[in-house]
Amino acid sequence: MSHRSQSTARIFAWPLAIGVLGGVGLFAALLGDGAWDALSWLGLGLPAALGLRGLWPRRRG
Repeated sequence: MSHRSQSTARIFAWPLAIGVLGGVGLFAALLGDGAWDALSWLGLGLPAALGLRGLWPRRRG
């Protein structure tokens, strides 16, 4: 079994995307009401849901 190294861009792509999404959510929460509220809920809720996903038990099979 051989081990292949992954590129730095591939390793940090998802954490960077989640961080940017959280930053956009925080910025949208400061900007205003209406559509900005919806964007802030999405931008802050999705990273939180992805973080909680790690606590759910995995299926075996």
